[in-house]
Amino acid sequence: MKPFASRPSTPHAAHRRELLLERLRADGRLVAKDLAAELGVSEDSVRRDLRDLAAAGLVQRVYGGALPASPAVVGYAARQEVSVAGKARVASVAAALVRPGMTVLLDGGTTALAVTRALPADLRATVVTHSPTVAAALAEHPTVDVYVIGGRLFKHSVVACGAAAVEAASAVSADLFLLGVTGVHAEAGLTTGDADEAAMKRALAARAAETYVLASAEKVGAASSFAVLGLDAVAGVITDADPDGAPCRALAEAGVRLLPA
Repeated sequence: MKPFASRPSTPHAAHRRELLLERLRADGRLVAKDLAAELGVSEDSVRRDLRDLAAAGLVQRVYGGALPASPAVVGYAARQEVSVAGKARVASVAAALVRPGMTVLLDGGTTALAVTRALPADLRATVVTHSPTVAAALAEHPTVDVYVIGGRLFKHSVVACGAAAVEAASAVSADLFLLGVTGVHAEAGLTTGDADEAAMKRALAARAAETYVLASAEKVGAASSFAVLGLDAVAGVITDADPDGAPCRALAEAGVRLLPA
């Protein structure tokens, strides 16, 4: 943990929050107890700061402190403009995992949609998805059989969720699941911003022989509110994040297989 640069002996709240964000960018995590001792304030003061920063969408609170908040929790339309090139690179690597004759579970979201564009035009395979946008995009692939899982539409990611969708997923057996998340963190694991969506992703992962994570760079080292899976539950993470950066190094040290995009 790097020490703070020059600071007042007892920083005011606004200045403390700036210092906390500075530390989060440098270290990738905040520990409330350590920060309180270093700043000479109470743990309650630091926790209040973290609550305020979390309310502003700047951090993701976890037990004992905070992690970087994922920027991928904005609405679906806005996410289509985020990391377009990075998602295309991730999609290209993911599409190469799909072999002729496979049954593939394809998650929803903008990176999964990019996967549909990266699949070979003559691919013969079966794709099961709970995303109507992904299903519609696959209509352009004449030799891909498409099965759509229905349920309550979660508009943030434009996917079906809820009890009906989870029950329908239980009837599927797939070779591969391409999983989208909003956060990939060495400590927090795989996370997303909605409890029902997290449950749906777990249900899909349970039906596939292998699960690979689609993670453009802005998601790596970040976290969201709801756990999806532990890192040990997936075969690998496909990402265009800097392999020498701290978040990727932490994932590699945790035993995660990283597939560079």
